[in-house]
Amino acid sequence: MTSFFLFGAALLGGALNAVAGGGSFIGVPALLSAGIAPVAANATTTLAMWPGSLSSAVAYRREIVRARHWLVTLGAVSLIGGLVGGWLLIRTPDQRFLRLLPWLMLAASVTFTLGGRVADRLSKRRGAPGAPARSTRAPLWILLFQFVIAIYGGYFGGGMGIMMLAAFSIAGMADIHEMNGLKTLLAVAINGVALVEFIVSGAIAWAPGLIMVAGAIVGGYFGASLARKIEAGVVRAVVIVIAWTMTAYFFVR
Repeated sequence: MTSFFLFGAALLGGALNAVAGGGSFIGVPALLSAGIAPVAANATTTLAMWPGSLSSAVAYRREIVRARHWLVTLGAVSLIGGLVGGWLLIRTPDQRFLRLLPWLMLAASVTFTLGGRVADRLSKRRGAPGAPARSTRAPLWILLFQFVIAIYGGYFGGGMGIMMLAAFSIAGMADIHEMNGLKTLLAVAINGVALVEFIVSGAIAWAPGLIMVAGAIVGGYFGASLARKIEAGVVRAVVIVIAWTMTAYFFVR
């Protein structure tokens, strides 16, 4: 029964990661309920969700190609930040960081909800009546912000995808599917380097982790495929609902 429960949790978490991020909010509680210690649950969730994120990135390959002009610089800072975050998790109890999580989620939810309007106003000030102009270089501020997000992602990661979507929206990206593709590939990089550190340090609970890997792969691929077929406005609305739901849950919790 526990195996089916963990598989189902990873299936849902992988699909959620593909659409908006936040699969950790399902994976970590599921592992805690199965008796896994908090730090090990955190590290094992990274193991479980990483292959699912990779399969989502494959499904988003066309959108990722369109976002390649930002990929190199954002990818570099993501790798460095992920290493720092993984190092911190291994050496710091995660309960201290979890106390800040509701406030981080609140900031991300507000930013993504209002991000489209802010970006639209900025584009009008630049003289573009429609979608924001696309820059061939990522702004310096988003590189710094992505570095902070990557540290957070390597350490815990819950809501990391929503934070990235919020930053991309403010920076001028208008296509929610393109944003999702870039977000997914960066999450693969961040969690991948952190995962290497977790494996080397022996922080992974392998038996439940491998069960969740299978569920996350299935959920991640089909979640991304489904999201690409839905109208962009609907996907954005789903992201906002998920963001505020998770924020409310962690404040109440």
